[in-house]
Amino acid sequence: MIRDSKEPSVALSYGLMAVLCLLWGSTWLVIKWGLRDVPPFAGASARFVVAFLVMAALTVLLRRREGGDRPPWGVVLAQGLCQFVLNYALVYRSETILPSGLVSVLWSVFPLMMAFAGHFVTRAELLRPRQWLGFAVAFAGIVSLFLTDVAAISREAVWMGLLLLLAPLSVAYSTTLIKVRAQGSSSLLLNRDSILVGALGLALLSLLFERPSSAVWSGAAVFSVLYLAIPGTVMTFGVYLWLLRYVPAYRLSLTAYITPVVALLLGSAVGQEPLRASTLAGTALVLSGVALTLVTRRKPRPS
Repeated sequence: MIRDSKEPSVALSYGLMAVLCLLWGSTWLVIKWGLRDVPPFAGASARFVVAFLVMAALTVLLRRREGGDRPPWGVVLAQGLCQFVLNYALVYRSETILPSGLVSVLWSVFPLMMAFAGHFVTRAELLRPRQWLGFAVAFAGIVSLFLTDVAAISREAVWMGLLLLLAPLSVAYSTTLIKVRAQGSSSLLLNRDSILVGALGLALLSLLFERPSSAVWSGAAVFSVLYLAIPGTVMTFGVYLWLLRYVPAYRLSLTAYITPVVALLLGSAVGQEPLRASTLAGTALVLSGVALTLVTRRKPRPS
């Protein structure tokens, strides 16, 4: 089979995935910094307003070069509501109670949900026994962290952690929908339009549940919004959605295993968040699961 000239090489794919892990791994702590001065929904909305403005400019400049079809509006709406509104509303709200590194770890059930979707829904990314074992080991690490570190904080933290699990579930749904219904769509248009949906949805949540006077736009808060909007959203989601056109969603979802490790280390080294023996043990299980999962898979059976 002749590879599309625009399709990234395996080396470039993994290199870009590594950049995604580093950037996304840092965003969890930066969210925590911003929450010191700005309520969660207001901070998330401001992030995506800035991200939309940057994406709108980039789309004008790069749209013709990228190519691709206009994504279906149903997919744009699902991506905006699932990836940006529900997902980030839960992430930002949970970081008012939980350490940033632990929030990232709990979110790491995303690859498990994507694996089930790829195996049972799209039937395009079937898993081998060794990979099932990798997912099981990684999931055991996540459960271990949940039962030890999260439970040690408070009962409210446990409930918030359980509620947080809806975030990766919603993203798994929208990602699968993109793979099924918007495979050849422009990642620029999909990213720009879904971010706008996210910004508007989060702004509505802020108006309904938060007091505008409670926001203090300090230098740290402004830095948090700009960092999360440009490197943490425009760059990361632009690269992610572009890769999603060529790389199996199953492989891309592995970034959600590496990201928590980066977030935990940064949270401990920079944010003075606790890094217990249970944290290290759970992280080791997650990394072991990644090692077992990163194997070449057989091609799916013809239908």
